[in-house]
Amino acid sequence: MASKSHRRNFLRVAGVGVAAGAAVGASLPASSAEPSAAEKRIKILAISGSPRKGKTTAQALAICLEAAKAAGGDRIETELVELADLEIPGYVAAGIPLKPGHKDDFPSVAAKLADPRVAGIVIGTPVYFGSMTSLCKAFLDRCMSFRAKQFGLANKVGGVVAVGGVRNGGQELTIQGVQAALLCQEMVVVGDGRPTAHWGATVWNNGKDDISQDEFGVGTLKNLGRRVAEAALRMAAGK
Repeated sequence: MASKSHRRNFLRVAGVGVAAGAAVGASLPASSAEPSAAEKRIKILAISGSPRKGKTTAQALAICLEAAKAAGGDRIETELVELADLEIPGYVAAGIPLKPGHKDDFPSVAAKLADPRVAGIVIGTPVYFGSMTSLCKAFLDRCMSFRAKQFGLANKVGGVVAVGGVRNGGQELTIQGVQAALLCQEMVVVGDGRPTAHWGATVWNNGKDDISQDEFGVGTLKNLGRRVAEAALRMAAGK
């Protein structure tokens, strides 16, 4: 009898709680309503660290962004930024003043990264001797400015694309090197997602500047784009 009485009391109190919650919800001001589709819209940036503009790394990132867009629809805006024509002196990250006659284009890229709508960043680089390009490394070194200023890239979702001259040409080593830099920024690093689900997108340039025949690599690009989009949307929604 005691347990039945306890259960009746619990249900009575729970019912009061539900009713009270409904009343509070009904009394909330209009400003607490669900944000509009525009307010929920996020941006995913892809940064190409290739010194060759418009070639296979840019092609790979375009596929990745297309998959991200497909996963999020109207909630996602995408942009590809190529570093090929930009001057990004890495030595500035060490506190060395810009040398006379040298140009510095990093601030313009940094402004894009600092956009509060940016929730995901995909870094793409060719594989040079089992690692990223010097241009990609200089860019990542310069991102130290975000880390120094209250970890400005923290909790943004990060993914990595590596394009090699052969199928197993150091893509995974390169991805891990870039991921290490992203982890130091307190970013949320993801891999390429199901069904391949490894470290990131591993692409093969067959020597003809054409990645379309690399069925496996293109699959990892699509999986990475989708995974970055899904994670970025969940982060933006506070989940």
